[in-house]
Amino acid sequence: MVETAVGRFTTGSPMRHVMVMTATGSVGLIAVFAVDLLNLFYISRLGERELAAAVGFAGTVLFLQSSLCIGLSIGAGALVARAIGGGRRAEAERLAGSSLILTALVAALVGMLSLPLLGPAMDLLGARGATKDLAVGYLTILSPTLPLLGLGMGCSAMLRAQGDARRAMTVTLYAALFTAALNPILIFGLRMDLTGAAVTVVLSRCLLAAVGWHGVARVHRLLAAPGWTGLVKDAGTLAGIAGPAVLTNLATPVAGVYVTTSMARFGDAAVAGAAIVDRMVPVAFGTIFALTGAVGPILAQNLGAGRFDRVRATLLASLVLIVVWVAAVWLGLFLARDWVVIAFSAEGVSADLVRLFCTAVAGGFLFVGFLFVGNAAFNNLGFPLLATGFNWGRATLGTMPFVAVGGWLGGAPGVLIGQTAGSVLFGIAAVWVAFRVTAQLGRTRGGLAPEAMVVPADVPLSDKAAAALTVQINRP
Repeated sequence: MVETAVGRFTTGSPMRHVMVMTATGSVGLIAVFAVDLLNLFYISRLGERELAAAVGFAGTVLFLQSSLCIGLSIGAGALVARAIGGGRRAEAERLAGSSLILTALVAALVGMLSLPLLGPAMDLLGARGATKDLAVGYLTILSPTLPLLGLGMGCSAMLRAQGDARRAMTVTLYAALFTAALNPILIFGLRMDLTGAAVTVVLSRCLLAAVGWHGVARVHRLLAAPGWTGLVKDAGTLAGIAGPAVLTNLATPVAGVYVTTSMARFGDAAVAGAAIVDRMVPVAFGTIFALTGAVGPILAQNLGAGRFDRVRATLLASLVLIVVWVAAVWLGLFLARDWVVIAFSAEGVSADLVRLFCTAVAGGFLFVGFLFVGNAAFNNLGFPLLATGFNWGRATLGTMPFVAVGGWLGGAPGVLIGQTAGSVLFGIAAVWVAFRVTAQLGRTRGGLAPEAMVVPADVPLSDKAAAALTVQINRP
């Protein structure tokens, strides 16, 4: 029997879909990052600079680990959304089941392999003495629970692929609220300090996975056992998209390693100041991060349905939303810069970094947002290697030389400026290429019916997209 149900994003206003998906995604995502920022606030109130610096060093490793899970969830969400958009429900269920199994296995392997490497990693980043010991202890508690994070993120991606933005939001929102309630009890009430913060994160990851699983398996019944043959087949399919997506997402934390190492040369105060900035960024610009995940299912469903006109309209709507949001947030940060410094008890170079971010560096996230939207388009339209290339280009050519020169000329503030400067060129270039890709895809409208352009989800799309574009380019 042929399945004819189509995805909800293939009709209606693309701008409305982008706004609704982004708004609901922002609530849960910003809640998570806000709690992370609140945790750093708690740690800073303990009055020990080593604790704040340890959070900064540990955050770099956690970013690497979470980027793996994000990349896997991007691939899983894109595959499931394409199948749903093409009306292939049974295929979507099988792909969802395979994706979650594979995500848990990969995350478990990475989490356990991380343990013996934590000490050397802290040495590489420049952590010393008590700061190093605190960071290693914190990461030793968290690393084995990486599969829980991967499952939670994967389930949230499945819910977005289904079009259930509200329930995808609750997955992260409930975990964030739980963390916000428990952390002060463990950190201050039981005097567990950084260990208390780690225990809270472990418990919140359990809740994240449980709520996500309930939404996918019980509410939408979107999971089916793939069987051994199906799992092996789907592993190759997922690798075709998730592999480049993982590489794409790893570029940013790898650049963060270089930045943290550069900051460490200016002492724990610089690392502590950078840690405050790093946790302010996702709270202030969480909408941009949420938009990247929110726009993916919209693009993928319309690609699966052969609606390339709606793909281009979705891309345009995303860019408009980024410009408006960055302008508003930048103004708010500029006006609140002194309050932020006081709230985190920042002094000296730490205070200088926070003020610099609020007054100047925050504006650079306009181009970071452009890059994110371009990468979302590449990942969901079948050109994941373009996203990989742009992100790694920004992480290397767009970060390392700028940070090195900035640190040499301006110390710790120069490092922060250099980290942002390279995003300008790569952000603009990513958007330009994304529009070129969508324009080429849209040319098929003149000669083929929409149903003829439906793209199967059971093979890596990069090869199919390349073939389709070759046909388009050679058509009269």
